[in-house]
Amino acid sequence: MTRTEAEDPSAKETVRHAPANRPWTVRRLGSLLAPALIFLGIRELGLLVLTWMASRNLHSVSEALRSWDGQWFLAIAGGGYSGVPVGLVDAFGHRSVETPLAFFPGYPMVVRWFAAIDGPHGIGLVSSALTVTIVSGVFCSYGLARMGTRIRGGSRQAGLILVALFAAAPMSIVLSMAYSEAMFCAFAVWALVGVLERKWLLAGVCCTLAGLVRSTGAALVLALCVAVLLAIVARRDGWRPWVGALVAPVGLIGYLAWVGVRTGEWNGWFALQERGWGTGFDGGAATVRFSLDALADARSVLEVATVWFLLLAIALVVIMIVQRVEWPLIVYAAGVLAMDLASNGLMNSKARLVLPAFTLLVPVALGLAERRPATFVTVLCGLAVASSWFGAYALTSWGYAI
Repeated sequence: MTRTEAEDPSAKETVRHAPANRPWTVRRLGSLLAPALIFLGIRELGLLVLTWMASRNLHSVSEALRSWDGQWFLAIAGGGYSGVPVGLVDAFGHRSVETPLAFFPGYPMVVRWFAAIDGPHGIGLVSSALTVTIVSGVFCSYGLARMGTRIRGGSRQAGLILVALFAAAPMSIVLSMAYSEAMFCAFAVWALVGVLERKWLLAGVCCTLAGLVRSTGAALVLALCVAVLLAIVARRDGWRPWVGALVAPVGLIGYLAWVGVRTGEWNGWFALQERGWGTGFDGGAATVRFSLDALADARSVLEVATVWFLLLAIALVVIMIVQRVEWPLIVYAAGVLAMDLASNGLMNSKARLVLPAFTLLVPVALGLAERRPATFVTVLCGLAVASSWFGAYALTSWGYAI
């Protein structure tokens, strides 16, 4: 003990808490903002490439960012499920009163709330939707950075690389569109952070909110249940895991039940998907046929690339198991991928539908974190440019739904 500490016992406490009062230096501020800056920087690159390709292909950037499912989300945000214009139809050109119920309410509800903040003549639904998407992406980036420090073998650097990989993932263009992926991923990553940190209420609440945004919430519920089972077997945290498990499925089950009541069918939401978009579970037979056909005649960049993305995703699940990544993260990624592969319907959407399986990027992030900065920066820059072009191609050159 120093003389100062001996004379004044409170001096030791002052020294101990001094870092909390350190000034806001540029370096400290940069460290705090790093996840957001990395995410926004890569997404801005994607928008710049989209702007260039849109001008070359005589497309409107604004229309591209609210195309396809974005039109449905904006219509639901504007008038609710009963106020969707009759001009919006399903994949077969049909429309019924129940058709809009195929889209989960979480994202359009928040878009509507945000647009109403400054009155009926404020920022408008499109600006609100794009703002909600970007803000959700930023929240997701901080969750990914946190996850990178909590996983086995993780570090601050691995977390930031994970953010960059997510922002530069194939079809990450939807993280800048009026789509619900960014919001879902934000809730999902914080649910998984709650699992890793054994904050069961956080995990359960984020899980139930994710279940109000996308059907992929089923994979998140499964991952949380696996984590709860492991905690119970290990006799950790007492009653808290049970609370997380009880709260987790409320959002997803609640919405599916509500659609069932509205449609008069116990499997109402699934029936809507089958009738309107030809989407159901066939064990992967349609995906296999699509993959073989796409590789055989290579009729488009998007279809061939989609097949390779799916094969890479399967390989990453295997790598996660070999590297002994935490089981809830493996179960979540495998669940999202299984839901994508085992369904028929719109094959061109499969690259987008695997985007929420961001935990597949964990082994890649850990591997790059062990390399020299020049190496992983070069790889990440290359991926950012490639994904920016691919996303812009999907919106401006590919003529079908994504």
